[in-house]
Amino acid sequence: MFQRILVVCTGNICRSPVAAAMLAAALPGRHVESAGLGALVGHGVEPTAGQLAETDGLSTDDHQARQLTEEMLQAADLILVMSEGQRHAVADLAPEALGKTMLIGKWLDGGKGQEIPDPYRKSREVFEHVHELLKEATGEWVKRL
Repeated sequence: MFQRILVVCTGNICRSPVAAAMLAAALPGRHVESAGLGALVGHGVEPTAGQLAETDGLSTDDHQARQLTEEMLQAADLILVMSEGQRHAVADLAPEALGKTMLIGKWLDGGKGQEIPDPYRKSREVFEHVHELLKEATGEWVKRL
């Protein structure tokens, strides 16, 4: 049983905090947190990402971006990343964590898997597309957890 889930992206202000909020809401009693490989430490959720989350009834108001550490990777039972490049970056930081690190979009595209693009500094339409992908991806994980 995966009790400690860690969601990772780049800056920890767009994708991972919103995905973590989605998982936490759907999996009460589990410890879900997020971090970034190149975190904008101390920043809150990017405003557009926060608005989309709020529309879905999720609160990201208390989020503060934080840098991914080896300790976080060791403590997690499951690590969800947005891209294969991030999966490799996790492995560089903690090789033993690779076996529990998977794409959050693993079950998308009919099970072929899909990376979740970074919407940072892009249009609202891109944020909306990414938000829908995250909803679908986290929904598929919830079915399996």
